[in-house]
Amino acid sequence: MATSSTGLVHSLSGWRAKFAVLALVWGMSFVLIRVGAEVLTPVQLSLGRMLTGALPLLAVLLLRGGRLPTSPRLWGHLFVAALLLNTIPFTLFGHAGQLIPSALMGIVNASTPLFGVVFSILLLSDERPDRDRLLGLAIGFLGVLTVFGVWNSLEVSVMEDRDSLVGMLLVVGATACYGIGTPYLRRFVAGTSHGALELSALQLLLGSVPLLLLVPWAGGVPTDLTWRAALAVATLGALGTGFAYVLQYGIVRAAGATVATTVTYVVPVVAIGAGIVLMGETLSWNQPLGALVIILGAALCQGLLRSPRAGTRSPDHGVRARPTDGAPETPEAPVRTKDPGTAPRP
Repeated sequence: MATSSTGLVHSLSGWRAKFAVLALVWGMSFVLIRVGAEVLTPVQLSLGRMLTGALPLLAVLLLRGGRLPTSPRLWGHLFVAALLLNTIPFTLFGHAGQLIPSALMGIVNASTPLFGVVFSILLLSDERPDRDRLLGLAIGFLGVLTVFGVWNSLEVSVMEDRDSLVGMLLVVGATACYGIGTPYLRRFVAGTSHGALELSALQLLLGSVPLLLLVPWAGGVPTDLTWRAALAVATLGALGTGFAYVLQYGIVRAAGATVATTVTYVVPVVAIGAGIVLMGETLSWNQPLGALVIILGAALCQGLLRSPRAGTRSPDHGVRARPTDGAPETPEAPVRTKDPGTAPRP
């Protein structure tokens, strides 16, 4: 019985439990973005989200007797990571939230793993393209085109359709930023000796600086803020940004950057359900179909689906190594030096 209880505790504290919570939190985030975008400008929404995410993390850090990293080099890398993973995509989502339903934002966001694979191949020396990945990328981006409904002629589309196109392109831009930022985080930040709490708090604080400089020209202090929008932004920041990025750091460290991006397989399901139930949204037939195609391509890219020939490769090659649930890398748990997302635990 003791062994069974210990195994349960280990499972709940491992990266899989964090993965499930992160999928739920981020899936609900699109509804919160949509609510906040009703009364806030994109910069106001992004800044509110980041500050309400950073301040609780900073308070917890100080109460625990911790402190922020002081390395100028690490600050520089975290600032770049914050721009790619927070400042720019959050602002783009704020724009998109004014144009398209929350469920559609969640669907287009499913393309994040595709961009993650593309930029991991470009930025990480231990990532190599193979047949399955190239096929998966082709299928995944075909799914993106399906979501966009490219067979519709723009010349005869109504203005609402044009707004939808712009909104979806904004989300694609945000997911491309995530695709660049995640391998950048792994390469320059995730291997440091600092914990997730310190790194997340500093990342959000640094990413807030450009928004603080821009907000006087992008809406200033909101004058018509409702309690509904304020609660949505506070929840989005505290859970969807602050708490979620602690979870993300833990997943990146334990299972790798590529595994961390696969949370977007589950996020569209949560986003669609939340959008329909909570916001009364509707979707065109091609949008959920395109989401399935995107998820199929992303799964093929990242080895969750592969041909029998591909499955005979050694697990030491790239992202197909089986995660060790964050276990110490002892002789019983070999070091996976070629996993593009693996970083030494503090």
